Amino acid sequence: MSYIPSVEQAREIMQRYNQEDFHRRHAEIVSGVMGWFAQSYDLENVEYWKAVGMLHDLDFEQYPEEHCVKEGQIMRELDLDESLIRACVSHGWGMTGVQVEPERMMEKVLFATDELTGLIGAAAIMRPSRSVADIELKSVKKKFKDKKFAAGCSREVIAQGAQMMGVELDELIEKTILAMRSLMGTMEI
Repeated sequence: MSYIPSVEQAREIMQRYNQEDFHRRHAEIVSGVMGWFAQSYDLENVEYWKAVGMLHDLDFEQYPEEHCVKEGQIMRELDLDESLIRACVSHGWGMTGVQVEPERMMEKVLFATDELTGLIGAAAIMRPSRSVADIELKSVKKKFKDKKFAAGCSREVIAQGAQMMGVELDELIEKTILAMRSLMGTMEI
């Protein structure tokens, strides 16, 4: 019988497949950001959104060339719920050969914020404080325009994600900064 894991169960699963601190921290950040957005879009399912965020890159460390494809296989072997699998796999739409387009708001938020958290995190590290505590929209937008900065973070995906969500890019960036700030004190960002 398939199931939706709790956030703690999702963390344990993620840690089985991800040994590098970078990947584990990214999973924690995206999980927290997803939980923050869920409070606005789907209050009854905050934990579900967080579990999706925790598991979204389950396969990336071990199978980077098959990212999101291998993930679905692993999750099915673990007997995870198909809605969770779909949500996680859909964040690779258009990038990893995945044909599962984000449809639900949760999937759109994951699609948009996965790349954006990386860009914001990289911009924050460049600040004297090395923190999201004092980063502003203007700073992130400047880095967003510099294609060489955090080149692995797809600006096209971020912009497309904002459009999918029905929000302006500036609003998405501002809200993601706030979401990341909300995690301060609970983890290193």
